[in-house]
Amino acid sequence: MSNLQKRILTSLIILPLFIFFIFKGEDLLLLFLFTVFFVANYELFSVFNKKITILFLDLVLILSLFSIYYLREQGVQSFELLLWVIILCVFSDIGGYIFGKTFKWKKLTKISPKKTLSGVVGSFAFSLFSLFIMEFVKQSISYFSGSFINFLAPKFFFLAIIFSLIAQIGDLTISYFKRLEKIKDVGKILPGHGGIFDRIDGMMFVIILAFILYQLNIFP
Repeated sequence: MSNLQKRILTSLIILPLFIFFIFKGEDLLLLFLFTVFFVANYELFSVFNKKITILFLDLVLILSLFSIYYLREQGVQSFELLLWVIILCVFSDIGGYIFGKTFKWKKLTKISPKKTLSGVVGSFAFSLFSLFIMEFVKQSISYFSGSFINFLAPKFFFLAIIFSLIAQIGDLTISYFKRLEKIKDVGKILPGHGGIFDRIDGMMFVIILAFILYQLNIFP
């Protein structure tokens, strides 16, 4: 089985599982988030040696997990925004992977040799698809019937690009720390992806930003 096939198969299992716990919320979501926290910490302490790196990544992890729980439990709108951010990050990652493998344009940076300009374009393009997915979700699930968020408003197209950019910067940030330690993946628990940190690297930073914008009443 190729790495791409493993990546797709893992995503088809992990994403619905993640969405399931997000929808359940409360105690089940807390259990899931604590599980992610402990597994991710095991990865951190297993592969990283620099204490400042472990401290920084652990802080980002904790803030992102708190942001997930907070946004989930604040009401329909914040839950809807959280769901969109998760879908956007997944689509941004898929778009970057597909475009990067297909078009093979100029390398983006030495920090992550596999990152290309075509991957950046793909990430931006696919992130915009998440807006149409959320509109479909709103119309398909009665839970969101009371929401007045219009994901097809110009504001959200701009936010989609910003969030995709932050996801890519977050991915490069984790890649930078991995390069310092001379490792390829943080773990091996997720076939095709590596470890937990390899899967949620960019998403952590985006969810924290979404939480900040929500608190400032800029988002939605």
